[in-house]
Amino acid sequence: MNMTEVGKTPWHLWVVGVLSFLWHCIPVSDYIGFKTKAAWYIAGADLKPAQIAWVDAYPVWADVGWALGVWGAMAGSLLLLVRSRHAASAFLISLIGLAIMSAYQVGMQAKEYQALFGEGVLMFLGLIWVIAIALFFYARAMAAKGVLR
Repeated sequence: MNMTEVGKTPWHLWVVGVLSFLWHCIPVSDYIGFKTKAAWYIAGADLKPAQIAWVDAYPVWADVGWALGVWGAMAGSLLLLVRSRHAASAFLISLIGLAIMSAYQVGMQAKEYQALFGEGVLMFLGLIWVIAIALFFYARAMAAKGVLR
């Protein structure tokens, strides 16, 4: 790679950054909707009282994991778009939060989690993991190539 290529923003960074931002708007709205008990969210998501009660009963450590996962991922998306090398760190924080949440939802409460949110919830969680890991490695690769500063 010659010196003019170092730090040049590839087209795919913008695609990945925008898609990541749009994707992470979903968990951000989930988090805000649950935390504020917003009528628009509860009605739109067709949440049942048992589902709301289950989320409200999260232990503090699981709630912290949820916050780290959601806000770390959104920060990573925005940092990617502004070409900051800190995007990889933010995505790593989001992975740590996701691990904490997964430990609670799947490790400790898997049967209740599936019963309340449906059979597909674990497959969706798997998809979330794949995307989160891919974004972390993508941001690391872009930082290593000098694209993120």
